[in-house]
Parts: sequence; C-alpha cells; structure tokens
Amino acid sequence: LHQFINCLCRRWRHNRKCTDSLIVCAGCAGMSEGCLGGGMRGNMRITNKIIQRNNLSNINTNKIYQDKLSTQMSTQKKINRPSDDPVIAIRALRLRSSVTEVTQYYSKNIPDAKSWLSVTEDALKNLSQIITNMISRCTKGANGDLKTEDRQIILEELKGLGDEIYSTGDADYAGRYVFTGYRTDTSLSFLKETTLKYSITEQLGKEAIDTLTYVDTGDLLDLNEANFDSAAMAGINETQISSTDVYRIRLAYGDCDAVDAAGNPVAPTIEYTDAAGNTQTITATMKHSYDDPYKNVGDNDVIYVPETGELLLGKNQYDVLMQVKDNESTTTKNEGEIRITYEKSHWSKGELRPQHYFACTSTDADGKEINYNSSYLNGEVEHQEIEYDVGFNQTIRVNSTADECFKHGIGREADDIVSAMQNVLNLEATKATLEKLEKANEGDAGKLATIKKQLDAVNKALTYAKQKEQALFEGGISAFQKYLDDSNLCITNCGTRSSKLSLIENRMQNQKTSFETLKSENEDADITEVAIHLNSAELTYEAALMATGKVMQTTLLNFI
Repeated sequence: LHQFINCLCRRWRHNRKCTDSLIVCAGCAGMSEGCLGGGMRGNMRITNKIIQRNNLSNINTNKIYQDKLSTQMSTQKKINRPSDDPVIAIRALRLRSSVTEVTQYYSKNIPDAKSWLSVTEDALKNLSQIITNMISRCTKGANGDLKTEDRQIILEELKGLGDEIYSTGDADYAGRYVFTGYRTDTSLSFLKETTLKYSITEQLGKEAIDTLTYVDTGDLLDLNEANFDSAAMAGINETQISSTDVYRIRLAYGDCDAVDAAGNPVAPTIEYTDAAGNTQTITATMKHSYDDPYKNVGDNDVIYVPETGELLLGKNQYDVLMQVKDNESTTTKNEGEIRITYEKSHWSKGELRPQHYFACTSTDADGKEINYNSSYLNGEVEHQEIEYDVGFNQTIRVNSTADECFKHGIGREADDIVSAMQNVLNLEATKATLEKLEKANEGDAGKLATIKKQLDAVNKALTYAKQKEQALFEGGISAFQKYLDDSNLCITNCGTRSSKLSLIENRMQNQKTSFETLKSENEDADITEVAIHLNSAELTYEAALMATGKVMQTTLLNFI
C-alpha cells in the first residue's frame, strides 16, 4: 500500500511505501498525516484548536473523576452501580446475603427461642415446686399421728396443689401454648366447664394395674344425732366393717359417660393380645359408685365405675391381663399393650384435653367429628418437637410436650389421697357426733349400749381408713417422686438447650461481626483517602481551568 504524504506547508510531496516511521517535512518540520492502517504515520502540527479540545476533554475527565469521588464521599460506598466494579458488586451480594442470614438468626430466631425456653423452664420449675410440696404434705401425713385439724389443712393444701398443677401447664409465649406440641393455639387444659363428647383410647401396660384398698363402712356415714337410735342405725356394729383389696385400672379421667345420647349404657371395652397372638376383647359391666361396686367383685368380673373412672378386675381377669407380654420378634405391634376405649362428655375447668395425650375422636353438638393421633394405634407415636433455625444448617428444640411432664397420674394420685383423707374426716366427724351423744345420754342404758356398738364400729372403720390413708401417703411419696424426677429431667433438658443456645448465640455474634466487617471492607469507602483524592482533584480541576483559559485566548490570528 502506498499513500501520498502532503507537507502541511505544501512545499514538497512524497510518494513512499507505508512504514512505521514518521515522515517529517524538512521545510516546515510539520507532521504529516499517517497511514490509515496505522503502519505509516505522519508528523502533524498541533494547533490551538487541538490544544483547546484536548484540554476540554481532560477537564471533563477530571470532572467525571471528581464526581465519582464526590459520590463516594456522600454515599460512603466504593461503587454506586454494579458496572463501577463488578467484582465488588458480586462480593457485596454474597456478603449481604450472609449478613442477612446471620442477623435473622442472631437478632430474631435466637431471642425468640430463648424466650420460649425461658417460659418453658419457669413453668417446669413451678411444676417441680408443686410436686415437691405434694411430697412434703404426703411425708407429713404419713406419720400416722395427725389430728383432725392437721388432716383438714393437708386436705385443703393437696386440693389447691392439685388444681394448680395443670394451670401451670397452660403457660404460653406470645399467645402460643408451650406444652401442646404443634397445637399451639389449643390450651393444655379446659379453661372453663365444657360439654364436648370424646371417645378416648388409652394404651396402657400391665403396670397400670394396681391394688385399691376398699373400706366398707356400711351405714356409718349416714348416722347423725337424729337417727342414731333408729331401727336402721341401731344395728350397726363392728362386724359390719371390713377392708378388702381390689385390683383396678385407674383411667386418666373420672366423671366419664354412663349413658349415650339415647340413654343406653356406655360400656368401655378392653383389648389385649393373648399368648397365641390373637386380639381379645372384654366388655366391662357398669356399676355406679353409690352402688358399692367395690364389694363382692367376682373372679371373672370387670366392673366399670364411671364416676371415678376405674375398672375393677376380678382375680381371673387380673391374671389374664398380667400375662400379656410383648413379642420381641415383631416390630410393628406391641402385644403387651392393653387398650381401653371409653367416652367422656362433661369436662370441668382444669381437666387435661385428651387430644394432647391419646388417640381420640371428638364429636360436637352438630355431629362433626375430629380424629386425633390415630397413628398412635399403629404404634407410630408422633413427637411434636418445635425447632428453631438458629444457625447455618443448625436447629434447636425449644418445647417440652405435655406427656413428658404434665401427666394425668399426678392429679389422679392426689385425688385418691384426698378421697381417703375425706373418708377419715367423715368418720372422725361421725365419731365426734357419737361421743357427744354418749355424754348426752349418760342416764339411758339402752341408748348407751347402742352408741357403744356404733363407736366400736367407727373406731374399727377409722383404723382401716387411717391405714389406707397412710398407705396412700407412703405410696404417694414414691409416685410423686417419680413425677418429680420426670419434671426435673425436663428442666435439665430445657437448661441444656438454653446452654447450647447461648453458645450458638456467641458464635452467631462473632460471625455477624466478621461478616459485617468483611462487608464494610468490601463496600465502604475510606473517607480519609477519598477526601484527599477529592481535594487533589479539585486543585487539578482549578489549575486546568486556568491553563485552558489562557489557551482559549490565543488563536492562529495572533501569529499572522
């Protein structure tokens, strides 16, 4: 390729091959135009116009740089848009995502989990204190030397403690009940007297069968000042007083249904697996508490007492149920399980809701049914654990479920002791009445003889009743101690989770600080450095304006 090179002063003309060398006119020492391909260059003359354009361009470049520094100064950020520095922008997105996650864990999830654990632990400590007080009252009552006044005080205290147990279980955090698993909108116990039909299936083991001492007092408790010498009461004597042991299964609830909506008796059923692996069913016979169901229980009888929620077992039936045993070779069925299905419609304030414990079905007034925990009947117990995300791929359980600590046996054990104490108090009141009558009828030998026989009967009944009471107190100490151990275990687990959460909180705090520092180093501008550069840019800009002002005043005409 060849190109004609024209001298700017037009004194001579060249025709040269394109090279990388510069062609300079000897006459005017001016730079000629170069090759369009960049191979051959010319030495062109710099005019005032070129200088002006260059200065204006450089001033604008400096102004852009000054604007960039000014923006960094005002925003305190290195970049204002991703195109300013894509590497910083990508790193900023990742770090901001990490900071957001850590902030969620540290500022929201962990405090919420701590509050939940704190409410749970406080409630469990209250439960532990209540059970401890119950043990203390049982220890006091087991000494056997209680006066009527002392017995009355213990009775009232146990009643109060029994009422308080399950109220503690209704503790809530931010409107969510903490002991009811996933049903955080449903209280643990009924908050008011309620009518709602439940068909309940309890799954028990043979350890649920215990022995109940029944003291037959005859008509003693009906005796008073007006009828003590009547024909019905005059025949009372100590031979009519007896004490027998009865095998029983104590259900979770008392005051159960005796009849259905049509007035037909409701008979609970007992299911168990025999030695051959077959399912057997026993239908109980109903007797009310006012019919003395504890007397004369036949060997083959299973008697249901709806008022007390008890199943009384005859000797043969007891032997049959005590022989049930789980077959270790089967994993899908527990052959050692005894299932009892019964119904209950009337609920007093403070009674535990069955859906938190058993497989059951509720039926409202409109006939709508709701099934709860049906998987329990297949051996699949659902542990409703509530967990919080408190770290990267890390969760912690915050709840304790009602079946771990607030058990039916606590209240039922207290009910048995209260009932036995009340029986002793009633007998002591009858004895006091007879002693008063004895003084009032000192001159009547006939009446005194009747009163004497009645007093002998009362004393015998009191002996049996106090023995039963003391045995229940002693058994209550062991039973309540077991419940206390369960409560303390829950407190320990809750405390362990709190300690673990504190460690996680410290780590999240450190991670939050680290990520925020990295985020700041990546995004935030060094204000001191930016201020220095901005000041330098401003000085450069002002100097450039002054120099350009002088250049702008000079044109080619000044040289003509």
